Amino acid sequence: MNDTLQESIDRQRRILQDWLSAPLARITEDCRQRWPDRSSLEARLMEGLTELPYCKYLYLLDERAHQLTANASRNGLLEEHYGRDRSDRPYLAMALGGAPFSLSDAYISRNARRPSLTAVQAIHADDNRLLGYLGADFDLRELPATQALSTQPGQWIQLKGDPAIRSGLFHQARATSPMDERIDVVLDLLAELITVNGIFHAKLHFSSSRATLWSVDDPYRFRIHGIEELGNPDLCLAYPRRDYPVDAEIPQEAVKRILRCFRDLRFMDETIYLRSGMLNIFNGLIGLTFSCDGSHYMPWDEFLDKNLGFWLGTSDQEATR
Repeated sequence: MNDTLQESIDRQRRILQDWLSAPLARITEDCRQRWPDRSSLEARLMEGLTELPYCKYLYLLDERAHQLTANASRNGLLEEHYGRDRSDRPYLAMALGGAPFSLSDAYISRNARRPSLTAVQAIHADDNRLLGYLGADFDLRELPATQALSTQPGQWIQLKGDPAIRSGLFHQARATSPMDERIDVVLDLLAELITVNGIFHAKLHFSSSRATLWSVDDPYRFRIHGIEELGNPDLCLAYPRRDYPVDAEIPQEAVKRILRCFRDLRFMDETIYLRSGMLNIFNGLIGLTFSCDGSHYMPWDEFLDKNLGFWLGTSDQEATR
């Protein structure tokens, strides 16, 4: 998991922990005073749901993590959970290890099969003897929407593909596709669609002679075009003219250079060649998938700085740009 994504998750967990600490402490103290009167404890748990409006279940466990109350829920007490052994559940690991308070990592719940998390507060007697634990379960979809969308880091990411394809790499050769035969027209037309007609994300599938395009006018849906459409300038009439976005990471003048690099990578070798190329002008990333099924995602300017020798593993090749 990249650092930026982890920071976003950690920030959200801190918000949840701060929000939970005070009401859980109040409920814990009241339960300590009522211990071990089950009916009194369950009454306090039902009251506790009003203090934790996004909580799905509240329950109490003894020192062995065996449940000594029913689950308190919005629909009342769920008796079937009384006596349940939760000692093997991952969300109790920190509590059983001695943590006074813990907020679990998100997990898929056993019954609803939905992303959830659990807060656990240890309960001690006046002499500091461990009595048990207060558990509070939360469904992630029911928590308050405090999340901020994480930022994708602009760094090179390399991913390995299918090992079966890699093992047979040198037993195959590039087959000329219909897109290969008309590649100059296709690339010129795609450059026009990106710079003039509002296409902000495009992926060219060279081997299967098709493209998937996303438009700023309809960003939630992609459109698929085959070679007959991609080789016909009339395709521009299907997309309204739009000014090139001022907040695009990829400069307008770099679009044609990037597409020409795709062409060079497609024809650089009969065994190692580009199968698909992608660019997104807003996040500035280039995506490449090669015949070995390896994939690369990298910033546009770093991509343009590479030459064919880099991709072929030699040092004396002419630059791709």
